[in-house]
Amino acid sequence: MNSTIHKLRVRNLPAALGISVVLALFVTVAFPLTTLGAETADDSRTGLRQDAFAKMSSRVETSARSGDSEMVDVIITYGAGLKTAGVRGIHELAGTVQREYQALPMRAVRISANRLAELADDPNIVNITRDAPVQALSESARLTANLPQSPINYNYQGWAIRVAVLDSGVGNHVDLWPAGSQLDFVGRPSDPASGLFDEWGHGTHVAGIIAGDGYTSENAKFRGVAPYSEVVSLRVLDSTGHGVVSDVIAALDWLLVYAGNYDIRVANLSIGKALEEPAADDPLVQAVEAVWDAGVTVVCSAGNYGRDGHFTITSPGNSPKVITVGSITDNGTGYDTTDDYVSTYSSRGPTGFDRYLKPDLVAPGNRLVAIMSYEAQLKVDLADRLVECGLETCSGAYMELSGTSMAAAMVSGTAAIMLRADQTLTPSTIKARLMRSARKIAGDPTITGAGVLDVAAALADTGTAVSALSPRIDRSDEANLIMVEDTSILWGGEEWDAAYLWNDGYLWNDGYLWNDGYLWNDAYLWNDAYLWSDGYLWNDGYLWNDAYMWNDAYLWNDAVHDDDPLLDVQSATVLLNDD
Repeated sequence: MNSTIHKLRVRNLPAALGISVVLALFVTVAFPLTTLGAETADDSRTGLRQDAFAKMSSRVETSARSGDSEMVDVIITYGAGLKTAGVRGIHELAGTVQREYQALPMRAVRISANRLAELADDPNIVNITRDAPVQALSESARLTANLPQSPINYNYQGWAIRVAVLDSGVGNHVDLWPAGSQLDFVGRPSDPASGLFDEWGHGTHVAGIIAGDGYTSENAKFRGVAPYSEVVSLRVLDSTGHGVVSDVIAALDWLLVYAGNYDIRVANLSIGKALEEPAADDPLVQAVEAVWDAGVTVVCSAGNYGRDGHFTITSPGNSPKVITVGSITDNGTGYDTTDDYVSTYSSRGPTGFDRYLKPDLVAPGNRLVAIMSYEAQLKVDLADRLVECGLETCSGAYMELSGTSMAAAMVSGTAAIMLRADQTLTPSTIKARLMRSARKIAGDPTITGAGVLDVAAALADTGTAVSALSPRIDRSDEANLIMVEDTSILWGGEEWDAAYLWNDGYLWNDGYLWNDGYLWNDAYLWNDAYLWSDGYLWNDGYLWNDAYMWNDAYLWNDAVHDDDPLLDVQSATVLLNDD
């Protein structure tokens, strides 16, 4: 490592904390096809109650009914105060506990598939889901574009807002000041105080979008959104950019216990997994919502599956609480917004199972230039994406990448700036202000969200939201209209009326109400009622019954059929960039 280039300016957190900076590019779990498993096992033989299967996600139920003896990794969620009684039963079924959590009522367990039903028969268990894989995905770009610069005064008092980044780690880089620390949650490490490193690279890139000061670029050209914010890296992905949900939950569990001690106010999760259950039953969603409720503003990527249509928002972005961010392509034209459009790869709502109106907003995410760790594999795999910085001393220090991960980082940086200005802001108020202040653009709100991130406007916005739950939407059979819950009721005041949040109200039809909510004109949002015609998606719960929405690829085609369709970085690069 070249010390002349790096000039590390280290100001670590306490050694016992051992954390570092990390953000994530869109980390994705491939969308597996989820079919309801056939009952191949003889349930009468086991004598188990059918309600044991009702506690399982569809993927886990398929394994349980198979009768196979192969070992499977699952996450168990217990009822409140009932977790302590579960270990003995796991051991009696020849299972092993892979992870314990301090604050969350969960365990990660490895157990034989043919013992899952007996495990679920424990009355203390609420549900069982698979410990799904998570994957880091780098999208790159062919054209150079700088981060959009806003006329922001960065000289707020109390500037050292700490942002937790859950990703592949963060490498040492002079642009990150103050330097952070890193905790390693990959594979239950024996020594979690690991120091700064990022062998994959994309965590460093996203950290730079949030907090890089552009020190090694000419005239600070590649400065991030919130320079001098302190990034706390919670490493949940390995050196190939892969991980599992249980490791991510371990990092979130750590935040629940220690975020208050170290004044961590924002958490960026540019990660995602397939929706295999409703949000209320998804342990990853439950974990991010617990962190949100503890006072940490959680920002998540929407996902990079927009080319596969609607209902492609990934977990945990399907949580109604957290801020879910899609990507906009600005063509590198700065303040000229006339040629902007939502990135083709940016995932579209509403969310599967629950039909929450997502994404919440979109932000620049295509062809962004930010720092790269010096040891990153991405520098080898995507060497043509390295960007010249204008100085001789920074060769290989910056890369150009694209994805909703980049967009999420933009919003995390904005949240940090908002907290610099007013540290009393709650996560709900930050979300509400971001959405109301967003620059309104025409289009389907399940694609555009509430509009495009406007940093200056978000800082100028006022008002306090009691809650900022993303509303549910549904279809009215009476008038071919799309029904939307009333945010003025959900959020605690008429100032948060939906007409102020989406498209300045010009899409709203005030002549109809749904439980004190609003309705969109169906034909206006979806041409010829394409999405809703003839009850295609809504008829008798056809696609919503028992996770049947994943069967026969009705919603997911081609690119999302494989268990790991986006593993290859080069092919993913071609697939996802708007050039």
